[in-house]
Amino acid sequence: MKKKLSDQLSEKVIINSLLKKLNFNKKGTFNFENDAGYLSLAKHYKTIVTTDSITENIDFFKNDPPESVAQKLVCVNLSDLSSMGSVPVAYTLNLSINSKININWLKRFTNKLFKLQKQYNFYLLGGDISKSSELTLSANFFGKAKLKDILSQNKCSVGNDIWITGNLGNSYLGYRILMNSKIKMSNKDAEFYKNSYLYPKPCMFGSIASKYISAATDISDGFYGDLNKILNNTVGASLIKNDFFISNNLKNIISSNKSKISIEDILSWGDDYQLVFTANKKFKNNINNLGKKNNIKLTNIGTIIQAKGIYDDSMNVIKNPSSYDHFS
Repeated sequence: MKKKLSDQLSEKVIINSLLKKLNFNKKGTFNFENDAGYLSLAKHYKTIVTTDSITENIDFFKNDPPESVAQKLVCVNLSDLSSMGSVPVAYTLNLSINSKININWLKRFTNKLFKLQKQYNFYLLGGDISKSSELTLSANFFGKAKLKDILSQNKCSVGNDIWITGNLGNSYLGYRILMNSKIKMSNKDAEFYKNSYLYPKPCMFGSIASKYISAATDISDGFYGDLNKILNNTVGASLIKNDFFISNNLKNIISSNKSKISIEDILSWGDDYQLVFTANKKFKNNINNLGKKNNIKLTNIGTIIQAKGIYDDSMNVIKNPSSYDHFS
């Protein structure tokens, strides 16, 4: 029988055995031997701060691999930083651990964090550990950006192009598969979409294209809802068509499962962690070239217009576009 956390681990053991490797020996961490740490940034940079929490049975399933939980926690925060035109620097980690978590789970979780830190170039600054009836993990991420490069959600102008990165809907389909929805597809496709849900990847295009972007937000709560954040009830959007954002493979799966999955479901779902952003039309070539250079799919999906609301390509109002809400 595996020993539980309460049987063999203490806060000191978790810090010394599992977490210290994540501080990358940065001076400001004091090797986790002080009550707090400090963050140093180069001159002319501003600190961008974001925080997110994920909770078992709400943001992930109780049997999800610890590597998946780590990836989701990092992804939700890096996606926020990207939408602000920022790159990550450091983070603090708060672990509220239930009695079912054992040392093997924590090792796998922290090993995945280590790999992600190496991939995206950030380190653990500090944090807190506690016991809880629910497994909850939260992180405060600190990024950096020059003042002129910091993006916001509501600085678009009439006539701006509307763009999205990547494909939407992959995470939604993965979730449906894990919920045992009987959707017809090949085993290979099923594995791909499940991994899209379990191991989301943040799109960091905002941090490399900020000088061309007028407004941006990440697509974490559903496309319609996140686009509405940019519109801010002051302007509107005219969209070219409603399937611009999904892959041809997903279109074929929808066509074969019309009674079980729809475009509207995908548009209202979150967890894609792509970006929706606006830009002056004069930057179209610059944006496309930057996407090609960094192997990031970009699609120009419409235009910001004066009339409030979201419209299709025939200027019909898209009624009641919904999105994810933690309290609904």
